[in-house]
Amino acid sequence: MIKPFSQACENNKGPILEVLKAVFKNTQSVLEVGSGTGQHSVFFAKKLPHLQWYTSDRAINHEGISLWHNEANLSNLHAPLELDLNYTWPINKVDAIFTANTFHIVSWELVEAFFKGVATHLESQGVVCIYGPFKYQGQFTSASNNEFNQFLTERDPHSGIRDFEAVELLAKQAGLVLISDTAMPANNQLLVFKRQ
Repeated sequence: MIKPFSQACENNKGPILEVLKAVFKNTQSVLEVGSGTGQHSVFFAKKLPHLQWYTSDRAINHEGISLWHNEANLSNLHAPLELDLNYTWPINKVDAIFTANTFHIVSWELVEAFFKGVATHLESQGVVCIYGPFKYQGQFTSASNNEFNQFLTERDPHSGIRDFEAVELLAKQAGLVLISDTAMPANNQLLVFKRQ
């Protein structure tokens, strides 16, 4: 298998790291939900060596993630867990949860399932970081996001760019409070929530 590669991961990892440096300063364990190619996990685990970084995804993506991990050979980077948002998460409590470019790909029901998992597996005072595009008050932040959303919904009617307000409501129901909402390159956002 050829090692998978995402140009988007390469483009956004630096700006995301700048936020994570502060947000994860006192964090010990992070679960990445939907690790995709594995690129983010390698970069963040290397740059944030105080963290134990746990990757997860559906089994179909594990081989690609492992190729990145084997090449990096980092002691604080853990083999991917099999995590499907339709089912129980295969992990106990963690200090933080990170996910990138997942909410607009999965169905809204699985976004709801994500926050149910957060409510179960996030420690008190833990943080949740969510990266991706969002709508605000029903409006896209750019014309390109509107076009991207059309592409997504034509491919899969259950996918699409989510409303920030609906996501924040789910977060509140899971016991989370919004700490920051940072604009990122390519019309994306990085939302940071904290459990009270």
